[in-house]
Amino acid sequence: MKVILLEDVKKLGKKGDLVDVSDGYARNMLLKKKLGIEATSKNINDLKLQKAHQDKVAAEQLAAAKELAGEIGSKSIAMTMKVGNNGKAFGTISTKEMAQAVKDQLGYDLDKKKFSVDTPVKALGSYVVKIKLHPKVTAELKLDVSEEK
Repeated sequence: MKVILLEDVKKLGKKGDLVDVSDGYARNMLLKKKLGIEATSKNINDLKLQKAHQDKVAAEQLAAAKELAGEIGSKSIAMTMKVGNNGKAFGTISTKEMAQAVKDQLGYDLDKKKFSVDTPVKALGSYVVKIKLHPKVTAELKLDVSEEK
C-alpha cells in the first residue's frame, strides 16, 4: 500500500514522503496512529500543492533575509563599557546587550541567539558581529566599543 507520511517515521521516511509499505503495517501502525494517510490521487495532489506552497514561502523568506542582510551590513552600532584606571575593561558585552543596542539604534528586533562574535568583547575597539538571519544568510554588523564616561 502506498502511504503519504504526515510525520517523520524512523527508518521509513520524512514528513511528506510517499512510501510503499505492507497493508498491515499501514492499517495497524501508520494510519491508526495518524502518522500517514493513504496515497489517493486527491491526497497526492494536495501534497504537491503543499510542497509548492512551502517552496514559495521558503524562497520569500530567503529573499527577505538577503535584503535585511544587505541593510544591516552597511550599518554599525556603538556601545560603551566601563574601563578601569589601567585600561582594563570590567566584564564583557553580551549578545543580549548587542541585540538591545541593535533594537535601540537601528530599529531591528533580532533574537540574541542569532548573534555571534569570534572573540569575546572584553576590550575597547571595533568588532565584527555575525547575525544568522536564515540558515543560508549571515549578516555582518560592525560594533564600535568605546569608554563609558
